[in-house]
Amino acid sequence: MPVSFLLVLSALLFSIGIYGVLARQHAVMVLLSIELMLNAANINLIAFSAQLREAGIAGQVFALFVIAVAAAEVGVGLAIVILIYRNRASIDVDDVALMKW
Repeated sequence: MPVSFLLVLSALLFSIGIYGVLARQHAVMVLLSIELMLNAANINLIAFSAQLREAGIAGQVFALFVIAVAAAEVGVGLAIVILIYRNRASIDVDDVALMKW
Protein backbone atom coordinates (compact mmCIF):
# COMPACT_ATOMS: atom_id res chain seq x y z
CA MET A 1 0.00 0.00 0.00
CA PRO A 2 1.45 3.39 -0.92
CA VAL A 3 2.25 5.78 1.87
CA SER A 4 0.11 8.48 0.27
CA PHE A 5 -3.07 6.54 1.09
CA LEU A 6 -2.11 6.37 4.74
CA LEU A 7 -1.18 10.06 4.79
CA VAL A 8 -4.55 11.00 3.30
CA LEU A 9 -6.32 8.82 5.87
CA SER A 10 -4.29 10.42 8.64
CA ALA A 11 -5.05 13.93 7.38
CA LEU A 12 -8.75 13.09 7.21
CA LEU A 13 -8.78 11.72 10.77
CA PHE A 14 -6.83 14.72 12.04
CA SER A 15 -9.24 17.11 10.31
CA ILE A 16 -12.23 15.37 11.88
CA GLY A 17 -10.50 15.62 15.26
CA ILE A 18 -9.82 19.34 14.82
CA TYR A 19 -13.46 19.90 13.89
CA GLY A 20 -14.56 17.94 16.95
CA VAL A 21 -12.37 19.99 19.29
CA LEU A 22 -13.50 23.31 17.84
CA ALA A 23 -17.21 22.61 17.32
CA ARG A 24 -18.24 20.41 20.25
CA GLN A 25 -19.45 21.71 23.58
CA HIS A 26 -19.52 18.39 25.40
CA ALA A 27 -16.25 17.77 27.26
CA VAL A 28 -16.21 14.01 26.65
CA MET A 29 -16.58 14.58 22.90
CA VAL A 30 -13.65 17.00 23.02
CA LEU A 31 -11.54 14.31 24.71
CA LEU A 32 -12.58 11.78 22.05
CA SER A 33 -11.62 14.24 19.32
CA ILE A 34 -8.18 14.68 20.88
CA GLU A 35 -7.79 10.90 20.88
CA LEU A 36 -8.71 10.85 17.20
CA MET A 37 -6.00 13.40 16.48
CA LEU A 38 -3.43 11.34 18.40
CA ASN A 39 -4.41 8.24 16.42
CA ALA A 40 -3.89 10.17 13.20
CA ALA A 41 -0.38 11.02 14.38
CA ASN A 42 0.18 7.33 15.15
CA ILE A 43 -0.84 6.38 11.61
CA ASN A 44 1.75 8.84 10.29
CA LEU A 45 4.46 7.45 12.55
CA ILE A 46 3.78 3.85 11.56
CA ALA A 47 3.49 4.70 7.85
CA PHE A 48 6.83 6.47 7.79
CA SER A 49 8.42 3.73 9.88
CA ALA A 50 7.28 1.17 7.32
CA GLN A 51 8.48 3.35 4.44
CA LEU A 52 11.93 3.96 5.94
CA ARG A 53 12.80 0.41 6.97
CA GLU A 54 16.53 1.09 7.16
CA ALA A 55 15.93 3.67 9.92
CA GLY A 56 14.79 0.93 12.32
CA ILE A 57 11.66 0.84 14.40
CA ALA A 58 11.81 4.39 15.75
CA GLY A 59 8.35 5.28 14.41
CA GLN A 60 6.77 2.32 16.14
CA VAL A 61 8.48 3.16 19.42
CA PHE A 62 7.25 6.75 19.19
CA ALA A 63 3.74 5.46 18.45
CA LEU A 64 3.86 3.41 21.66
CA PHE A 65 4.87 6.53 23.58
CA VAL A 66 1.96 8.41 22.04
CA ILE A 67 -0.42 5.63 23.08
CA ALA A 68 0.92 5.81 26.66
CA VAL A 69 0.51 9.59 26.76
CA ALA A 70 -3.01 9.26 25.32
CA ALA A 71 -3.96 6.80 28.06
CA ALA A 72 -2.69 9.18 30.73
CA GLU A 73 -4.53 12.07 29.07
CA VAL A 74 -7.80 10.15 29.11
CA GLY A 75 -7.40 9.27 32.78
CA VAL A 76 -6.66 12.82 33.87
CA GLY A 77 -9.24 14.32 31.50
CA LEU A 78 -12.06 12.07 32.67
CA ALA A 79 -11.16 12.74 36.30
CA ILE A 80 -11.44 16.48 35.66
CA VAL A 81 -14.74 16.00 33.82
CA ILE A 82 -16.17 13.97 36.72
CA LEU A 83 -15.12 16.61 39.26
CA ILE A 84 -16.64 19.38 37.15
CA TYR A 85 -19.87 17.39 36.80
CA ARG A 86 -20.04 16.90 40.57
CA ASN A 87 -19.61 20.64 41.19
CA ARG A 88 -21.65 22.10 38.33
CA ALA A 89 -24.01 19.26 37.19
CA SER A 90 -23.01 20.09 33.61
CA ILE A 91 -20.01 19.22 31.47
CA ASP A 92 -20.60 21.67 28.65
CA VAL A 93 -17.36 23.43 27.84
CA ASP A 94 -19.04 26.84 27.55
CA ASP A 95 -20.65 26.58 30.98
CA VAL A 96 -17.44 25.73 32.78
CA ALA A 97 -15.72 28.80 34.15
CA LEU A 98 -14.00 27.26 37.17
CA MET A 99 -10.50 28.21 36.01
CA LYS A 100 -11.30 31.90 35.54
CA TRP A 101 -9.96 34.41 38.02
